[in-house]
Amino acid sequence: MPLIAPSILSADFSRLGDEIKSVENGGADYIHLDVMDGIYVPNITFGAPVVSKLRKITKLPFDVHLMVDRPERFIDDFVNAGSDIITVHAEATIHLHRTLQQIRNAGLKAGVSLNPATPLQILDYILEDIDLILLMSVNPGFGGQSYINAVTDKIRKVRKIIDDSGREIVLEVDGGIKLDNARLVMQAGADLLVVGSDIFSHGDPEQMTKLFKELF
Repeated sequence: MPLIAPSILSADFSRLGDEIKSVENGGADYIHLDVMDGIYVPNITFGAPVVSKLRKITKLPFDVHLMVDRPERFIDDFVNAGSDIITVHAEATIHLHRTLQQIRNAGLKAGVSLNPATPLQILDYILEDIDLILLMSVNPGFGGQSYINAVTDKIRKVRKIIDDSGREIVLEVDGGIKLDNARLVMQAGADLLVVGSDIFSHGDPEQMTKLFKELF
């Protein structure tokens, strides 16, 4: 059964608590929180104070995806807000290794995110310092984009890198995941799917989450 992390980027922010409860009732495994700063990506979403408020709503693990410039500046804020996993983009921080250590030293799981065109060689030097690899299957910054087909082969390659390492690293894929391509992404080697618009844009997030959970 696939692990599903609904992304609240596509949820109705006027009733965010209800939206989260709905996907929780549908069997969601994580809540994916896309934090954007308008600098690293051309959009702005929310910060640690919102995450802190949402922490009171659900006990599901918070998968916090920092699409921000120099994320090391905000790690402590998101730790204190109740995050469980914090993922940073490889290109967004000058000292990636140090930033990943900062997350893990705080007692959280650390993830690295690779954009569609980011080379995989960067993984050679940080596998010992990560718990999760997030492959972007769209260019980050906006919800509702179409899946980039070339990423499927990248998923296979990263799956092999993880398996060969012998480490328990979660392979997460984010961007353009829908019911009609989720099976392909999982078969390529993904462990965890981030799903936004295809869960929240059809009027029944609970039922849509159940449909994703029932794919396998």
